[in-house]
Amino acid sequence: MSNCLFCKIIKKEIPAKIVYEDDEVIAFDDIRPQAPVHTLIIPKEHISTLKEATEDQVALLGRILLKAKTIAAQKGIDQSGFRIVLNTGPDSGQEVFHLHLHLLGGRRLGWPPG
Repeated sequence: MSNCLFCKIIKKEIPAKIVYEDDEVIAFDDIRPQAPVHTLIIPKEHISTLKEATEDQVALLGRILLKAKTIAAQKGIDQSGFRIVLNTGPDSGQEVFHLHLHLLGGRRLGWPPG
């Protein structure tokens, strides 16, 4: 997607504080953090929302979740706890239409969210 902000980060056209990257996944710190740790974990393949994900992408979606666990440990929040958020569509608060997980932690998070 040529106008996708996250695709531009993947292509290194826009700078980001990258904390993890491999052939399929990239993770970077959110520029408007909502918690002491707020990292976005995204597939390099453009998938607009979870609604557009297919059965062929099951392994990729699982990989993203497992990378969230790894990054939580890297950030030192794996023992105290962390939250993973996946917004889908405008009413959920999704602003960038490239599937992404928010990894949040570093403080007690309230419930219910929103």
